[in-house]
Amino acid sequence: MDNHEINQEEMKIWHMWKGTFHTIFGRIVKEMSDHTGLSESDFGILDRLVLFGEGKLRQQELADYMNWDKSRLSHHLKRMEKRGLVMRTPLDTDRGVQVGITSEGQSALDNARPVISQAMRKHFFAQLTEQDIELITRLAERTK
Repeated sequence: MDNHEINQEEMKIWHMWKGTFHTIFGRIVKEMSDHTGLSESDFGILDRLVLFGEGKLRQQELADYMNWDKSRLSHHLKRMEKRGLVMRTPLDTDRGVQVGITSEGQSALDNARPVISQAMRKHFFAQLTEQDIELITRLAERTK
């Protein structure tokens, strides 16, 4: 067997890891969406605008932070603009576009954060011991 191939036990661990992540993540996103009406993508955009740009970023920077291509982001921003969550304005200095969070978007983000925190605690952190957290932290740092 090639040393690069994984065995059945490793494949089983991989599927468990992925499945667990998707299950937990799905529960958190569902609770957020049910309580706030925001999608995971809406939240990701609003959160990054505030965290990385103090409320505004160039559209290309936002695409990079989201790890999305320009077209996907542009389509999603168009929908968010219609809902009053963000606004896009052309930049005077070049051909770029600046994306800014609106007061309605900030309010939606502020309402979503405690819901997400509570869901993360319920579906993830409450299930872990202190040793689990230390192990997950070491694993994440080693594999990033």
